[in-house]
Amino acid sequence: METDEQITVILSSGVVAELKYLIELNGRMSPSLVPDTVEELITQVMTAVADGSRRPGAWERQVIEMLGLVADCPEHVSYRKQYGRPKDAN
Repeated sequence: METDEQITVILSSGVVAELKYLIELNGRMSPSLVPDTVEELITQVMTAVADGSRRPGAWERQVIEMLGLVADCPEHVSYRKQYGRPKDAN
């Protein structure tokens, strides 16, 4: 069974202010679709990054491609059902 892992991320006050404003602006338009906190927003974004890493055909892959986060190796072009290093990888 997968458990959650807590990490600490330090952001500048300007970035945090912008993320709060992003939540506020989007909350006006579609409040049910928008995270309530910066932490929830970061979780949503990081989940999309992780999904883009393991699912080459997904829309999330475009996000990590634009960020330059797709490794130029055969392993990063294969679909993986599970998160993390495949059990059969070196």
